[in-house]
Amino acid sequence: MAPQLVALCFDANDPLGIARFWAGVLGWELADDPQDGVVLLPNDDTGFRLRFLPTEEKKAGPNPMHFDLTSASLEGQQETVARALELGGRHIDIGQLPEEEHVVLADPEGNEFCVIEAGNNFLAECGFIGAVSCDGTQEVGYFWSEALGWPLVWDQNEETAIRSPHGGPKITWGGPPLNLKTGKNRLHFDLAPHADGDQQAEVDRLISLGATRIDFGQCGEGRVALADPDGNEFCVLTPR
Repeated sequence: MAPQLVALCFDANDPLGIARFWAGVLGWELADDPQDGVVLLPNDDTGFRLRFLPTEEKKAGPNPMHFDLTSASLEGQQETVARALELGGRHIDIGQLPEEEHVVLADPEGNEFCVIEAGNNFLAECGFIGAVSCDGTQEVGYFWSEALGWPLVWDQNEETAIRSPHGGPKITWGGPPLNLKTGKNRLHFDLAPHADGDQQAEVDRLISLGATRIDFGQCGEGRVALADPDGNEFCVLTPR
């Protein structure tokens, strides 16, 4: 049985502050977990929590992963933007074109996200977090489909997307050209085998799919650090 995607983790200079920002934007519950630290718990079908990890490193360059938040109407899009700005977010320019209708913002530590216009067909069946949008190759989309056991819901022109059979956000990869990876990503996934699974067997399976062992210091005790075929870090936890 494939592992569960249990968390999307943010490196943060102020974990509690960034957690409060995202709690306000998403309407999720803030919790202090003895095992995972500062976390947000979903109140919808997202299926994974957000976990905020302390770091002294400052953000340098764009993240290869960001949220696409959906809107039911123009007014709803404007309300999401206004709420994010009130909580400490800001508008940013990443080269979007004037005719594009989505709004590009950053949280107080510069983590990018988009508020998508109403009527976006690709995200029509998704919730408020419509997608985790990633910089990545077609190969890495195939890797994550096999790793999580999620079917491909898009595979065209080297762009790929997967989605859990249980719903929730899509995870998408935009294909080439990719931005140059210059250091550790500030966002990474935490995976965990199912309760009756085996961590080492899962690590071996992921390596057979194309992952590699690494050491990036953020997994924690009892967790195994790996990288996907594009070099993006992720952690494999003990069964839950």
